[in-house]
Amino acid sequence: MNEYRVKGLSCGGCAQRIEDELKQLDHGKDSTLNYNSGKLTISPQISMTKVTKILKSDGAYIAHQLNDEHNHADYHAHGSNGHHGHDHGDHGHDHSHADSNNKILTLLITSGVLYAAALLLEGVIEQQAIILLFLAATIISGYTTFIRGLKNLSRFKFNIDTLMTIALIGAVAIGEWKEATLVAILFGVNELLEGYGMEKARRSMETLLQVAPKEALKLHNGQETIVPIASLQIGDLVKIKPGEKIPSDGFVAEGKSSVNEAAITGEPLPVEKESGESVFGGSINNEGLLIVRIQKAYEDSSLAKILHLVQEAQETKTPTELFINKFAKYYTPLIMIVAALVMLVPPLLMQGNWETWLYQGLSVLIVGCPCALILSSPIAIVSGITRTARHGILVKGGVFLEQLGKIDTLAFDKTGTLTKGEPHVAQLEVYDEARLFKVAGAIEKSSSHPLAKAIMKEIERRAIVSPDPDEIETINGRGIKAKIAGNHYWLGNEQSIEHIVIPGTIQRRINELKEGGLTLVLVADEQQVLGMFGIADEIREESRDVIAALHKLGIKRTVMLTGDHQKTAEKVASAVGVSQYYGSLLPEDKVTRVKELSAIGTVAMIGDGINDAPALASAQLGIAMGKGTDSAIETADIVLMQDHLGKLPEAISVAKRVNRVIRFNITVSLGLKIIALLLTIPGWLTLWIAILSDMGATIFVTLVSLTILIERKRR
Repeated sequence: MNEYRVKGLSCGGCAQRIEDELKQLDHGKDSTLNYNSGKLTISPQISMTKVTKILKSDGAYIAHQLNDEHNHADYHAHGSNGHHGHDHGDHGHDHSHADSNNKILTLLITSGVLYAAALLLEGVIEQQAIILLFLAATIISGYTTFIRGLKNLSRFKFNIDTLMTIALIGAVAIGEWKEATLVAILFGVNELLEGYGMEKARRSMETLLQVAPKEALKLHNGQETIVPIASLQIGDLVKIKPGEKIPSDGFVAEGKSSVNEAAITGEPLPVEKESGESVFGGSINNEGLLIVRIQKAYEDSSLAKILHLVQEAQETKTPTELFINKFAKYYTPLIMIVAALVMLVPPLLMQGNWETWLYQGLSVLIVGCPCALILSSPIAIVSGITRTARHGILVKGGVFLEQLGKIDTLAFDKTGTLTKGEPHVAQLEVYDEARLFKVAGAIEKSSSHPLAKAIMKEIERRAIVSPDPDEIETINGRGIKAKIAGNHYWLGNEQSIEHIVIPGTIQRRINELKEGGLTLVLVADEQQVLGMFGIADEIREESRDVIAALHKLGIKRTVMLTGDHQKTAEKVASAVGVSQYYGSLLPEDKVTRVKELSAIGTVAMIGDGINDAPALASAQLGIAMGKGTDSAIETADIVLMQDHLGKLPEAISVAKRVNRVIRFNITVSLGLKIIALLLTIPGWLTLWIAILSDMGATIFVTLVSLTILIERKRR
């Protein structure tokens, strides 16, 4: 099967409609078009000309092919107009969502002006001219719906477009020009609002793929060559300079350095690497020079697997999407059956007047116009999105805001979410205050290592001035040895001070601190331990209050998921007050935990790293921290722009209110329609009552929805 990225999809219904049409083509029965990811999967035998034509009829187009001969990590080079050997038509113009909405808005304003002019000029100019104004307004705002509806009618395929088309034809046929125009304009407004409520979450895949390194510096017979990572084979040697990404999984052949593996494990503290130790593709080399021997081709690497997990999770249809598809499938035919019965039963069985009941049946179609019902949700959602945006919370689409109001379980990543993701000195053991800080400062002040920065921050806070060392030497995988004012000192892990016997009391303290989940940096001279720094990831000040507020809002479960070991997880969980916690998790373990939680509730996942992206995508709702990785932000459905959790309870509160308003709006709009339909029994329903029931409901639900924007001023 061939896979393509499709752009220009305006709604889930459009994607479903395109997919249904593609299935009718030769070799098209297995075609799928996923709205969330914009991914089209079709047979290589299918006619691309016909595929392009079907997409074009809905304003969509193929941007590029995904599973061609090029590597996934490299497909951005194709640009948005790459054809890959197929004729996809001219895509040189801009198909952006904003342009599409602006076009619809311009057409609706033009129609509105013509409609108002026709109403004002009625009785002033010739009736034929008035009819022409109404007709022009109807065509301008409703022609796309009309064309789709006619196409559906010719195939006996009935959906909302078909319903609107029959109502327009019927209203024009019996000379009800005002109503026809009003119906066309109202439906246009609905489509516009639906368009405004949508966001392009499917761009997440493309941004995620940019995280992968594109090239590597390959070593062969002493020669250095820059090669694409797709060309690397098992056994190849690559050179990684400080600050560069490791291209694929392998082991260190030469050199020593600390490596930031947060992209894979979520562990905030860098890991020391030396000859023989394994490294993950996608992790970043901090300060030393490393020669790595590749053990896996890129497509089998940890990072590639993470990207694949995200892609799979994105392509699962949400319950909301499935419900909308099902609703549209049954709603329209039902209305048409009711309208047909109203038109036929009274004249045939009760000697009713054909013209009267034809008019009644047409009125039923207009009552069946789903304007108010469709508007029950979008304006409330747009208001909710605007309200949350005021608080710096970016919601990527209406469905995500609705989902936020339904969640009962919140899963948190630890690093960078509940904690700051920055190492700090959490515990100090001082045995020789006069020398500890000066020696540590002298050794660490020129280092760019994250642990060194944490120690220097503590020394600077104490306003201690450190001397410069006479000599400094890195001890492989252990720490640093330095000569300061003629004396030798050691700084590093326990192995760095093997030259001295550690007293039992100090050893017990070392064990206690390690049990508490701290990373230890010890400082010693030739005979004794001067002290040690217990380093941890700092918990965010607001975390405990936020968790408490979430529980008050009715969130049943707050769960912490982390790649850190169990002791660290236990300590942080206790400090912030979450109801459950799981440690030592790889990205795929996080996905498994999220799926387990999803089986018993509605889950939102909050994280900030690349390693969180699969879990963010597989949860019913993904929430990212503003300063997290691009991939987490692009994969997430909601982004907290302040880079803290402080506003999350407010966002959930607004989302719950949006859901209450939507339920109320649906009740009102359906209630008014039922009343209007009941008027057909005594034959009292007219086009005007039908229009007013729909207009009244539409205006009412709009005003109720806009109340979400009103905020009470807090003193």
